[in-house]
Order: sequence, then structure tokens, then C-alpha cells
Amino acid sequence: MSSENLKILGIDPGTQVTGYGLVEIRDKKPVILNMGVITPGKYKDHYQRIKILHERTLHLVKNYNPDVLAIEAPFYGKNVQSMLKLGRAQGAIMAAALSCGLPVQEYAPLKVKEAITGMGRAAKEQVAYFLQKVYGLEELPKDLDTTDAIAVAICHFIQMSKPKHKKEYKNWEEFVKKNPGKVKS
Repeated sequence: MSSENLKILGIDPGTQVTGYGLVEIRDKKPVILNMGVITPGKYKDHYQRIKILHERTLHLVKNYNPDVLAIEAPFYGKNVQSMLKLGRAQGAIMAAALSCGLPVQEYAPLKVKEAITGMGRAAKEQVAYFLQKVYGLEELPKDLDTTDAIAVAICHFIQMSKPKHKKEYKNWEEFVKKNPGKVKS
């Protein structure tokens, strides 16, 4: 798939607030088209939140017609229940995209932050600031989950631009076996 005019829907999943951002690649540069939030947290029932996330993601996919969905992978926290709920939310979002035939790519939070700021441990505010300066956001949104979602989309574009690494080998024996012409006895 060519990266030119590629539309990437970025998602920063959450059970309280989920950020989304739409980026289009024009002249080999990301252009921010739209961003916002889904607020499943206004519902008390966790299963209702999952349903809302699924329905809103379907709406976004059908409305914006992206070529790929880039989603932030869950970070590993100490609270197992929170992780489980976040995983369900992420699964509902992925299922909605996949049911529309949209490919899904996951990115770890550290990779997203590093792609945007150069620092894997950057704060949300730093990510937002970099996006504002580099991509011309006139004003930062009230909810930084939106800029996080834009960051995920741009991270996907950056990762697409990187050359693919060849498979690494487990040991010398495997290397020799797979590359007999490169090794002399």
C-alpha cells in the first residue's frame, strides 16, 4: 500500500476517555484532518462502555474511510482489573475496525512517544507540544487523549517509512544453515 494519500485513524483507547485522530499523508507528510474523543466513562456499566466504543469506532471508520487503524497497545500496570478492562476496550475497537476490513497496527506507548518526541518517557504534554509545533496545531485540545491518538497515527506513518529489518538469527548454526554461500570452510 502506497503511503501517498493514505488515511490513518489513530486511537488512544481508554474506558473513561478514548482519543481518536485522523491523519492523511500528503506529499509524504502527515496532515491532521480531525481529532476528538469518545467518552464511554459517562456510562456506569462497563459492558455499556464497550458497546459504545465498538459503535463509535464503526461510525468513525464508516465516516472517515481510513486505510488503516493504528492503536496504542496497553501499557503494563499494577492493577490487573484496569488492564483487563482496557484490553476489552481495545478489543472492541479492533473488532469494529476488522469487521469493516480495516487492517490494525498496534504500537507500544514508548514507541509512540519516541517517534514524536525522541523520548520514550515523554509526558502527554510534551507529545502535545511537539505535535503543535511540528504539525501546526493552532490550539491544543482540552483533552490530551486526542493528541495522543494523533501521535499514534503519525507513529504508524513513521514506522511505515522505516526500512524493514531482515530476520535475525538465534545462533551461528542457524545463520550458517540459512546462508551456506556466505560461509567458507
